[in-house]
Amino acid sequence: MSRKTNAPRQLLIVLGDQLNPNSTALAKLDSTTDALWLAEVDSEISRLPSHKWRITGFLAAMRHYAKARRDEGWTVIYNRLDADSPSPSAPTSHAQLLAKDLRRLKPEHVLLVRPGDHRVCEEIEAVLADAPASWEMLEDDSFYSTPSDFAQWRGQRKTLLMETFYRDMRKRFNVLLNDDGTPRGGAWNFDSDNRKSFSRHGPANLPPVPAYAPDASTQDVIALINDRYPDHPGDLSDFNLPVTPTQANRALDIFIEQRLAGFGDHQDAMWAGESQLWHSNLAFALNLKLITPQLCVDSAIAAFDAGMAPINAVEGFVRQILGWREFIRGVYFSEMPNYAALNVLDATADVPASFWSGETSMACVRDSMRSVLATGYAHHIQRLMVLGLVAQLADTNPYAFHEWHMAMYVDSVDWVSLPNTLGMSQYGDGGIVGSKPYCASGRYISRMSNYCRSCEYNPTKATGDDACPVTTLYWDFLDRHERQFAGNGRMNFQLANLARKRADERREIRAQASQVKAGLREGTL
Repeated sequence: MSRKTNAPRQLLIVLGDQLNPNSTALAKLDSTTDALWLAEVDSEISRLPSHKWRITGFLAAMRHYAKARRDEGWTVIYNRLDADSPSPSAPTSHAQLLAKDLRRLKPEHVLLVRPGDHRVCEEIEAVLADAPASWEMLEDDSFYSTPSDFAQWRGQRKTLLMETFYRDMRKRFNVLLNDDGTPRGGAWNFDSDNRKSFSRHGPANLPPVPAYAPDASTQDVIALINDRYPDHPGDLSDFNLPVTPTQANRALDIFIEQRLAGFGDHQDAMWAGESQLWHSNLAFALNLKLITPQLCVDSAIAAFDAGMAPINAVEGFVRQILGWREFIRGVYFSEMPNYAALNVLDATADVPASFWSGETSMACVRDSMRSVLATGYAHHIQRLMVLGLVAQLADTNPYAFHEWHMAMYVDSVDWVSLPNTLGMSQYGDGGIVGSKPYCASGRYISRMSNYCRSCEYNPTKATGDDACPVTTLYWDFLDRHERQFAGNGRMNFQLANLARKRADERREIRAQASQVKAGLREGTL
């Protein structure tokens, strides 16, 4: 029998979002001669004021992963962050820790699964290039497709349409298809059925939010984060994230059994005090690879086959994972590193102060931030059509908005956050991700939620003391970018409505918008 030594033959780098216990990378190793390398990295935590739930979720999941692999007989090299070593004033990086361990361990060969963060990838590649060991980059098999698959699909296309990509993925992987290749349910996309708002009585019979009681290991992380990062946003007294594959699988089962059936109809609806509604809240587990997208898709289709959920709910969920998630990742790797600097609207403002404090007179922002500050989570319409909308209309720098998103949301990883924030939400990429800006007035929020009922502002008004800041900023946004959007056919309706406004109305809106932006910047609105 081979004997383990302190000098592994091969070393597999496992990053915090690569915790798939069934990764094919592990199959390339021999547990008797090889080792796994993980690191809790202070610089990745302190670079931005990361939400305590996000830090705790990542570190707790990593520690559970390391223990599980050790229990299976693996040698795990684990750089553990303690409360006072190293001190927060002297952060360590992946590069520093890896370089130190490569010098000490002297492996013959190093394996790296493609990181989901271009900056981290460059840092690690630089260390490996200077090390004597040979090394190779492996594709992350926790996705349906690879960056090279996306590049091949993209080919010479001048425009990228997620719907086209999604249908091609459905065909390629035979997902939700009849035997003759036609889509089950008679249509490829049931999005038009998924835009219902709630009645005046609101959502009924919502199932309880699942609970995942922190074990001793997770409690140790909670104590560490409270001690080491006391000023970061978030309160860990009710920490409730799935941090093991067992918990993640339970979260998926609960969604399929209790929420999937209601997910479709009200996918775009919002209601004060309800941050989860019928949404799955699986992104954290998915993005850390505690569960796989294949399992999520297969489970949803099995529910449809069993009559547990309607086609619009199942197709909508499948589209999020097989379509949008894979598409966004493809865009990230095909466009980086230049993508991060895109800012076609020349937006320069800081993130609104209320996005850090939660203190605002705007009911929609206040309720959305209540959830974000408490748990590092808001569902996708709160993200896109409340917080993202306000940021876009207020001229927020798209990369600054991305960094805020990376700091505040538990499920944020660079590959998924950057195209969703800079591209889809803020239109900083000029249409690579979305063919038009996702801009709307306060009327949209009023139609899709009950926020405006308890708000001091009138969503129909753009000027005056009770004018809705979202509506004011919406018309100002169209006014400022009228020429730039004129060539976009999908903006014709909105620009036609703008054209009906008199010159004096536009001047009044511009003046009020200036006051609104100042209030958002200074935290007085």
